[in-house]
Amino acid sequence: MQMVIWGFVSQHFSSSSPELTAGGILISVVLVWDCLFRSHISYTLSFLEELWSRNLGNLFVSPLRPSELIAALASISMMRTLIGMLPAAFLAIPFFDVSVFEMGLPLLGFFLNLVLTGWAISQFVTGILIRYGLGAESLTWVLPFLIAPFSCIYYPLSTLPEWMQLVAVFVPTTYVFEGMRALLIDGVFNVEYMLQGFSLNLVYLFIGLWAFFASFQAARRHGLLLQSGE
Repeated sequence: MQMVIWGFVSQHFSSSSPELTAGGILISVVLVWDCLFRSHISYTLSFLEELWSRNLGNLFVSPLRPSELIAALASISMMRTLIGMLPAAFLAIPFFDVSVFEMGLPLLGFFLNLVLTGWAISQFVTGILIRYGLGAESLTWVLPFLIAPFSCIYYPLSTLPEWMQLVAVFVPTTYVFEGMRALLIDGVFNVEYMLQGFSLNLVYLFIGLWAFFASFQAARRHGLLLQSGE
């Protein structure tokens, strides 16, 4: 639905502001941004389903390890993200004559960067959920939108006020969309942007994993795993 809306917005501005639609940039960034949201929501909802069904205690009295649960959630998240994104990307071709696949291999890097960002956010959220229960469920929906203004999705980094730029340079998605604009508008693939995004994502993913395991140990010590759920 977002693709359709932004597709027509893009067409509306194309005659007066061609730089906004160079290479179908608005449609492309909406599609790519949705990768982060879908990867995060798919991961976190799979975990929430275990809480809603009060099944978390049953999972962890089995031989299942926390690391195996994380791997399973990440696998489900990747599958759901691909199932949601590929049809939208293919529909953009006949609808708006825009193909994100024309970006080539850099598209895979942008995609993986955003998926890793979504998983890093999910690690924090699931850690809080496992420690404090469903009272923190709203974080699932809020956190991706909190970083959106700093991610420079629809505008370059220079558009932000200086204090926001100081925050944005520590947000990995900023480098994804700055790199996409450079590729779509100028035809230049900036490897440095890609590497900076991956570096920040690895740091945040490591911190998120640490937060999850720390919360899991605390929940197990206090017997919270059997009390989680509605």
